[in-house]
Amino acid sequence: MSRPPTFTPPPGARAYALRTSRGEFAVVDSPQAEGVALKGTALLLPGFTGSKEDFNPLHEALGERGYRTVAVDGRGQYESDGPEHDESAYAQGELARDVLAQAAAVGAPVHLLGHSLGGHIARAAVLLDRSPFLSLTLMSSGPAQISVSQQQRVKLLQDALAVMNMAEVWEAIQAMEPPEETETGELDAGLADQEDLRRRWLGNKPAQLIATGRQLCTEPDRVAELAATGLPFHVLSGSRDDTWPVPLLDDMALRLRAHRTVVQDAEHSPNTDQPQATARAFADFWDRITADGRST
Repeated sequence: MSRPPTFTPPPGARAYALRTSRGEFAVVDSPQAEGVALKGTALLLPGFTGSKEDFNPLHEALGERGYRTVAVDGRGQYESDGPEHDESAYAQGELARDVLAQAAAVGAPVHLLGHSLGGHIARAAVLLDRSPFLSLTLMSSGPAQISVSQQQRVKLLQDALAVMNMAEVWEAIQAMEPPEETETGELDAGLADQEDLRRRWLGNKPAQLIATGRQLCTEPDRVAELAATGLPFHVLSGSRDDTWPVPLLDDMALRLRAHRTVVQDAEHSPNTDQPQATARAFADFWDRITADGRST
């Protein structure tokens, strides 16, 4: 079901390098719609093998609801630079500090949203310092490590990266039987606009994929820590998910006392499977958050 990302930013959005205290990060920055009062700003973090473009289908709808949205490529992800082979640069704590710097550069306080791997990084940022954030939305992002079947896929990727360069791995992926779903659905063969997908793949740094892939396979359950921050939470997923089973996400939402949304006819990437319903759910949740970060 997963659809390809749209690589053309929506009307009015700007793609540029956001300067922060921890370096520059490629972003797509989309304002609220013309004539609509600004309600707030949301910082959007993509998943493993994904990029800021995965959120392109959401920007216009969220802008019409009064939200500026800033989607970011993380360190070593697509158009954001990072070391090729130094995995220490991609430790979760380092990526979390990047998010804090991004929030400051965008103009905190912001609503924070993370998809899949981006949810784990967002969670780590909140646990370091919750003060820049009005709320946290975890989209298709579970309480701990990914499912066994997805761990096996990540291990295959890591093994390939150990003996092949990025271009060779891309060709190997294209030659394989298309998988039903990768961790974010972006490695599927046969998608439209293969050149954009190939360009994005080649932009990823191997060390980033290896380090974050390992994190996905070993992430501990930090839900109790997160709940203790008292931030308003939203757990959103599709009605089917092979990376974290939906009942597991239901349980996490209960433990967080989070608002829960299940987007029908969507899988691991509701942002591309059902963008209108997904954007509406995000805006409905953010509308409930007060200026001091309390849920009404």
